[in-house]
Formats: sequence, C-alpha cells, structure tokens
Amino acid sequence: MPIVPRSSYYDKNYRATAALIRARQPYLVRNILAGSTLAAFAIGVFAFTLKAVAQDDFSDVEIPDAPAQPAHTPSTGNVRQTSQISTPK
Repeated sequence: MPIVPRSSYYDKNYRATAALIRARQPYLVRNILAGSTLAAFAIGVFAFTLKAVAQDDFSDVEIPDAPAQPAHTPSTGNVRQTSQISTPK
C-alpha cells in the first residue's frame, strides 16, 4: 500500500492527465491576472522605495571630526608591537 494515495489527476509517472488540465482550465485566466497584479504591485513598491531613498539629501547633516586617538594603547603580555620586534642579523 503506497504511503501517498494516488490521485486520479495524475498518471503512474505523476504527470498531469487530461482531467487535471480540464479542471484547471476555468481558473487559468484568473490565476494569470492575479499573479500579474501581485507581481506588478511588488515591483511598484520596490521602484517607489528606490526612488524615495534616492531623493534623500544629507547636505544639512554635519559630519563630526574624527575621534581623538589615545596617546598610548597598553599592550598585552604575549603580543608585541611591530616597533619592538627585532630582526635576526
């Protein structure tokens, strides 16, 4: 006994039969229109968002100066700085 029951809409190789094609026929145009409408809406929202973001003007925002660097950063025990490494002669 198969785990998945066989539907009358598919043949033994699970390809669509003529009955499935006839059953889907009334919904074909509506499904295409609904899918096209949904895709057009998504593309429209995406295009609007890109256009709205491109219009942002940050010329009135002041850019702060770079933060002051500390005079000396303490080193840890095993890490040597490049100026302390001696080269063999």
